[in-house]
Amino acid sequence: MGYVDEVLAKVKEKNASEPEFIQAVQEVLESLKPVIDANEEVYRREALLERLVEPDRQFKFRIPWVDDKGQVQVNVGYRVQFNNSIGPYKGGIRLHPSVNIGIIKFLGFEQVLKNSLTSLPIGGGKGGSDFDPKGKSDREIMAFCQSFITELYKYIGADVDVPAGDIGTGAREIGYMYGQYKRIKGLYEGVFTGKGLTYGGSLARKEATGYGLLYITQELMKKHGESMEGKVVAVSGAGNVATYAIQKAQQMGAKVVTCSDSTGWIYDPEGIDVALLQEVKEVKRARLTEYAKARPSAEYHEGKGVWTVKCDIALPCATQNELLIDDAKALVANGVKAVCEGANMPTTIDATKYLQENGVWFIGGKAANAGGVATSALEMTQNSERLSWTFEEVDAKLQQIMVNIFHNIDDAAKRYGMEGNYVAGANIAGFEKVANAMLAQGVC
Repeated sequence: MGYVDEVLAKVKEKNASEPEFIQAVQEVLESLKPVIDANEEVYRREALLERLVEPDRQFKFRIPWVDDKGQVQVNVGYRVQFNNSIGPYKGGIRLHPSVNIGIIKFLGFEQVLKNSLTSLPIGGGKGGSDFDPKGKSDREIMAFCQSFITELYKYIGADVDVPAGDIGTGAREIGYMYGQYKRIKGLYEGVFTGKGLTYGGSLARKEATGYGLLYITQELMKKHGESMEGKVVAVSGAGNVATYAIQKAQQMGAKVVTCSDSTGWIYDPEGIDVALLQEVKEVKRARLTEYAKARPSAEYHEGKGVWTVKCDIALPCATQNELLIDDAKALVANGVKAVCEGANMPTTIDATKYLQENGVWFIGGKAANAGGVATSALEMTQNSERLSWTFEEVDAKLQQIMVNIFHNIDDAAKRYGMEGNYVAGANIAGFEKVANAMLAQGVC
């Protein structure tokens, strides 16, 4: 049994109740086999893979808070500090009922390689809670966030671990968390990213993941002699990533015809109206049925179905494992040319393989959605320098980072005889930097 297979077997045995984490590790390690095989003696002696797949530390804690009826509620909080070989831990906080330790570990593991790809000095981590902000008042959300940080503050800091937003954690939640951290520590520092512009946030941060996704998609199309102009695009999700992916795609001359939320999806053949989508989801915090009511050209459908629509480019921007094998078959049958992931691991392994085997250009989330964390790192830089860059400055840096990521993953795939396999290329490019740093720092 080879080194990769040995480590995978151990991961499956030790983490049997964490399917998302196993899936993430398996996808990475299997694509790294050529690199591992070429360096097996050194990596095995240094137990490099065993150290790579085991978090530095993980925290689980109780979060008691009082709702508007005076009832005490209890949620569970998590923070996984996965690897800081190239910089302080960096990763978002997810607030969603589905959150458990396995999901946080999978996200933290992905974050290690994603952050490496940005070329910026940030390690990987992730956190969250099974708290659901939907349907809660601002006061209830503040009560939860303050209780959450009353425990988490002990483990984070500007040069230790820098959390950010994620699903369920927007500017409102980051504000409450930052306020509580500052209150307890008596310290004004860049310990969170995704902050409001009045207290250290960065312009272009909220747009960054969606914009970055389109910058790398555009570079992919250029590589293959195509452009975004006139392309039909299917997008899933209706949150921050999806909204700004739709906006940037349409600025590039494409037409985005779908979006979705947890209950249904929209097909709008005239192109999604971004302003209306923002009004429905960001202002009213309503369901997409409200979009359909206000937009005569739009059709609303219950459940799932985004990937049945004929399109040139598919951008899954909702959540993990949302694009399944049958969805991949539908996309291929409808002539899709490219799939680029805006969410974290939204495509299952068998669906990914099917797309690749059928000639679809596929870029996974570690590369394609790295724009968000890259701009978070740019926010950290601005905080350290005590200054703010213009939107145009940040956007230009973001675009250059995403273009560089594409060429780095393209080159990495070519070096190991896998040209066009951008999943393997991303894993290799991200891994090499982390592995070299870990080896240079000794057994730690």
